[in-house]
Amino acid sequence: MRRNIDLAHVTWQALEGIASQEGCSVNDLVRDAVKRDLYRRTRAKKAGRPDERLVAPLRALLADDCAYAQGWEDLRSRLHHKGYELRESGGGLALFEQRSGRKLCKASDLGYSLSRLSQRFGQLFPGHSHAYLSKRLGISHSTRF
Repeated sequence: MRRNIDLAHVTWQALEGIASQEGCSVNDLVRDAVKRDLYRRTRAKKAGRPDERLVAPLRALLADDCAYAQGWEDLRSRLHHKGYELRESGGGLALFEQRSGRKLCKASDLGYSLSRLSQRFGQLFPGHSHAYLSKRLGISHSTRF
């Protein structure tokens, strides 16, 4: 399908120069560039904005547990009692539903990021693969619960 595209004269000249160097036509160059850009846009990570209708009730339900836990094991036990668990996710932590294994939100969405909890408990989340964070946070690194 043919379509016209309006480009500034200097842009067209630059495209002609690049196409000449690469041994292709301007049409090939533009077609490939558009194809790459469309692919990049469809593969790009979406902004991980949590659904506040889900997060707000979870935040309220788990606020005392997160605020008063005395360590990782205590927090794990408190969350487990309510049917949830924290797991490593990317460079941080996420809250998962125990029964289904479904990821609900990031721990930071609840107001308790990996670094905040780690500093409070004096050690990195047990088994977390980003051990270098313990040095940055000035805490110990535990390999397991």
